[in-house]
Amino acid sequence: MLLHVANVLTAEEVARCRQLLDAADWADGRLTAGYQSARAKHNLQLPDDHPAAREIGALILDKLQRHPTFMAGALPRRIFPPLFNRYASGQSFGFHVDNAVRYPRTGDDRNPVRTDLSATLFLCGPEDYDGGELVIEDSFGTHSVKLPAGDLILYPASSLHQVTPVTRGERVASFFWIQSLVRDEGERRLLFDLDISIQSLTQANAEHPALVQLVGVYHNLLRRWSEV
Repeated sequence: MLLHVANVLTAEEVARCRQLLDAADWADGRLTAGYQSARAKHNLQLPDDHPAAREIGALILDKLQRHPTFMAGALPRRIFPPLFNRYASGQSFGFHVDNAVRYPRTGDDRNPVRTDLSATLFLCGPEDYDGGELVIEDSFGTHSVKLPAGDLILYPASSLHQVTPVTRGERVASFFWIQSLVRDEGERRLLFDLDISIQSLTQANAEHPALVQLVGVYHNLLRRWSEV
């Protein structure tokens, strides 16, 4: 499932993030890649322990925990600390699959994170650069993603994906991974569809007696499928 999560950050928050990121010292992105990925990765990345990465990462995590669409789609158990990359002047990241397990190198929790889901949060608008599309291949075909600043795309980490070469301007984004409470993608999709339906019915008729039953079904399925 590909899920567009809109308005994770406000325009003011994006501007503050860009102010910090534009003033930061960036490193070669290949320094943080595995052997196979390093051969395809040509971009800049902010060091994990950079003060800007810590400040913006904390903001992103706080906003995600209060975003109903993200919480419904990801059902996060753990979120890898957000990282930040920058593409310009023909830089790209060829087709690859994300590592199945990631080990945080900063923060208090250094336990491994199983990467059920990948996320990219765009920190510049599509009008700011040419190229730089996130291209994702899954069982339903090929999808090209280029979202407004402050919006996020959530997709299975098992997907083959790439970032096409940037030919004008700069593409700046945050990326990270989520270990979900529900490992199975199909089960997670069913819970998301049910949750969204419950939200819609609640807005239309919050007093309908069937809503209590539907909420019970949702939580009983979550109780059956979740890993805690």
